[in-house]
Amino acid sequence: MTQHQNLFIPVSAEEMSERGWTELDFVFVSGDAYVDHSSFAAAVLCRVLEKAGYKTGILAQPDWKNCESFTIFGRPRLGFLVSAGAMDSMVANYTANNKPRSQDAYAHGGEAGHRPDRALIAYTAKIREAYKGVTVIIGGIEASLRRTAHYDYWSNTVRRSILLDSKADLLIYGMGEIPLTETASRLAQAFTKGEKPDLRGIRGTCWRTGKKDELPENAVLLPSFEQVSEKTDKGRHNFAQSYLIQEQNTDAHSASVLAEQSDSRWIVQEKPCFPLTTEEFDRVMELPFMRTWHPVYDKAAGNGKTGVPALQEVLFSLTSCRGCFGACSFCAITFHQGKRIQARSHDSLEREAVILTQHKDFKGYIHDVGGPTANFRQDACEKQKTQGVCTNRECLGSSPCPGLRADHSDYISLLRRLRALPGIKKVFIRSGIRFDYLMLDKNTDFLQELCEHHVSGQLKVAPEHVNNRVLELIRKSTHEVYEEFCKEFNAMNKKIGKKQYLIPYLIAGLPGAGLNEAIETALYLKKTGFIPEQVQDFYPTPGNLATCMYYTELNPEKINTDGSFEKVYIPSGGRERRLQRALLQFNNPDNRKLVIEALEEAGKPELIHTLLGM
Repeated sequence: MTQHQNLFIPVSAEEMSERGWTELDFVFVSGDAYVDHSSFAAAVLCRVLEKAGYKTGILAQPDWKNCESFTIFGRPRLGFLVSAGAMDSMVANYTANNKPRSQDAYAHGGEAGHRPDRALIAYTAKIREAYKGVTVIIGGIEASLRRTAHYDYWSNTVRRSILLDSKADLLIYGMGEIPLTETASRLAQAFTKGEKPDLRGIRGTCWRTGKKDELPENAVLLPSFEQVSEKTDKGRHNFAQSYLIQEQNTDAHSASVLAEQSDSRWIVQEKPCFPLTTEEFDRVMELPFMRTWHPVYDKAAGNGKTGVPALQEVLFSLTSCRGCFGACSFCAITFHQGKRIQARSHDSLEREAVILTQHKDFKGYIHDVGGPTANFRQDACEKQKTQGVCTNRECLGSSPCPGLRADHSDYISLLRRLRALPGIKKVFIRSGIRFDYLMLDKNTDFLQELCEHHVSGQLKVAPEHVNNRVLELIRKSTHEVYEEFCKEFNAMNKKIGKKQYLIPYLIAGLPGAGLNEAIETALYLKKTGFIPEQVQDFYPTPGNLATCMYYTELNPEKINTDGSFEKVYIPSGGRERRLQRALLQFNNPDNRKLVIEALEEAGKPELIHTLLGM
């Protein structure tokens, strides 16, 4: 099949016909509006399928209340691919305090209300209604983080695998390029032969069966859905145990096949995919993206706005890496992308940077060169290349591994190369610097380069808290490391003659954080004079350790001598969460009453004068 340069993936029957197609191989249903850019998964996967020779169309944010909206392309030859979008649909629709969001950056005009709650279930139900027996494959972040039994914050229950609730035929977890390509190949071969496709045994997928004897012989059995959903101490222990096993099996080298029973059925999780090689990553990111939203969004949405707001954040940015060995316990990136680092070549990034310079709106500023963590460009250690990541310790956190290799030389070289390109005035870093990793690098060249060339007055960093016990639970460096970084940052800016400031991100209501820990943070803010404009509330989303702790009040990484897990204090009530957030923003006059209430409840009324001057 010929490659269609400078064309969007079809979004309508008319656009399908313009290509001379009478049917599609795949219809990709997305909870996001269609933006043809390498930062948007639907575009990436559709371009990957296009490159492999498959006819694919995108059904972006269809009306989930009407099955006819799922029939605009007709029945696809091989199947439907379904994603909730860039975020879990419940996260996209609701705040951490379970209030409906007023905007959706991934929708037309940023208008809320264009994606359903539990989008994978809603979309698949309408597809099944429209086409009996059609193959449906789910993927993306919502599928990936809900692939087995999981705690659901919005219903305050443990829900079973979304593969069962959606009634899909297959679930692809993690980054989907490789498993989707293999799945497509198997579907095509089976269709040609007139056979039923065999979709089992593909790395990076989950499948279901009603027969125990179909489980792979080497499968590790997780506690069953019934065992982890039981609202008892035993049930919560089982949930924590299940999470621990799953987290220990996220690496392609070391992972086992996992199996989880739910009533009379089983979910089988195949081993994870191997990370993309640099060459593979380059090829994916350099597919012929149009680098803008589809023209249908040039018209005004119901709110009078045009376009898709999420594009603005990435339009003049470069994705240089995937994966994160930082493994913060409140983040699901490691559960989705893995701890291994995938990095693009300097040549590939330079070619994309040149494309940016040719954009009509480019002003000479690259906004970001990074990924989940900007300054990760290589594996944490040499061992990971052949043996995978360790299952019994973290690379960073409060006690960094002695084998961790902290080296910024490749990143420095890349940034210098990009800065030297004609038409580029400045290259910023906005996706997040892991300052503890920076501090482990004995060479101070990167800190100087960062301050001299890549900061625009303010550098956003994420210490998250100041209490070391809380920091240990969320796998962050100690507060002392942050303090040392602040000193080094300020000293470096003085050396180069610049006035630049750190903007720390803080989270209220983290596991292990009570009122006393929030007060400790407030006193630190008072001492330093920093006034946070925003404080994030901890959001218990599926697929991470902190959510496991939130639900179980247990830390599965710490086992007592009797085999039980260490207990963790959880500020789960809405009232305490409000009090903690108020303490972290004690300077806000609207918070005075709550701050006084919090200090009195904690038995520290003498601090009212210290914090509020009263």
